Amino acid sequence: MKGATIHSFGGPEVVEIGDAAAQEPRAREVLVGVEAAGVNPLDLKIIAGYMKEFFPVEFPYAPGTDFSGIVQVVGADVENLKAGDRVVGRSSPERGGAFAQSVTIHATDLRIIPANMSLEQAAALPTAFGTARQALFETGRLRHGQKVLIHAGAGGVGSFAIQLARRAGAHVVATASAANLELVRNLGAHEVIDYRSQSFAHLSGIDLVLDTVGGETLATSWPVLRSGGRIATLIDFAIQPPGDKSGEFVFFRSATDSLSEAMEIFRAGRLQIVTDSIFPLDEVRAALEKVATGHARGKVIIRAKHSSQKERY
Repeated sequence: MKGATIHSFGGPEVVEIGDAAAQEPRAREVLVGVEAAGVNPLDLKIIAGYMKEFFPVEFPYAPGTDFSGIVQVVGADVENLKAGDRVVGRSSPERGGAFAQSVTIHATDLRIIPANMSLEQAAALPTAFGTARQALFETGRLRHGQKVLIHAGAGGVGSFAIQLARRAGAHVVATASAANLELVRNLGAHEVIDYRSQSFAHLSGIDLVLDTVGGETLATSWPVLRSGGRIATLIDFAIQPPGDKSGEFVFFRSATDSLSEAMEIFRAGRLQIVTDSIFPLDEVRAALEKVATGHARGKVIIRAKHSSQKERY
C-alpha cells in the first residue's frame, strides 16, 4: 500500500509518500481500507514537533488521525463489524497512520457510516466535530439561552460549532470573511461579523467565546465577555484569564462518543458538512499547506484511493 511518512520534524515538505506495509489486525482490531482522510491543524503541529511532549512519536512516523473507509479484515473477538462495512474513526495522534491506503485500529474506535453519508463527509467529522462539541459543552459549559461568539465560523471546527450551539438553543455570533458570511448564516449564526472590515469589540454580554485564532483575536475577546464568562481556546496552551473571567485550552483526545452523536444528527438531516477541497494522496503536502493558510472553508480532505486530481468546492 501507499502511505505518508516523516523521518524528521518540519513543515509539509518533510512528508513523503511511499510504500508501506499494512499491519494485520490483532485481537479486537480491524484493518480498514482507507478511502478518505481529514486534515487537521493538529497534523501540522505534530509534523512540526510542537506536540511531542503531549503526543510522543517515533520515526518514521505516519501522520494523520481522521479517516473513513471499508473494513477489510476483522481480528479475533470483534463482533460488531464485518468485512465490507463502511466506517469512520480516529487513530490516536501517537499512532497516526490515516494518510495511507489502510490503517489498523481498535474496533471500538469505529462507527458505521449512514448510507446517505459519503466517505469524504465522514472523514471530515472526527476531530473537527468532536473538538467543537467538547469546546462548547465540556470546556465552555454552554447552556440554552446563552450567547456564544465563534471565531472563524467557516472553518472546520467553527462550522460544526455554529450548528451545535444553535441546536442547543444558544444565540450564536460568528466571525468570518466576507466571502463566507452567507455560509455561516446558513449554518445557523444569528449574527455575523466580517472580521476583515468590522470589529467585534462592540459586542457585550457574551457567555462563551470559542477561540480558533489566538493572538490579537484572543486578546480582544476578553472585554466582550460578561462577568464570569469563559473562553475555550484551541490555540493558547497557557491562556491567562483576567479578573473574574475564565479560560481553558481545549485538549481533544477521543472522538468515539462525538462520532455517535454526529451520525445521529446527520441521519436526522440536521448536520451540514462543509468541504473546502479534496486532494489525492500523492498531494498530501498541498493538502497540509492548504490547512496551514488558516483560510480553508470547512474541511480539507485527502482521498486515499481512486483519485487523480484535487477537487474544489
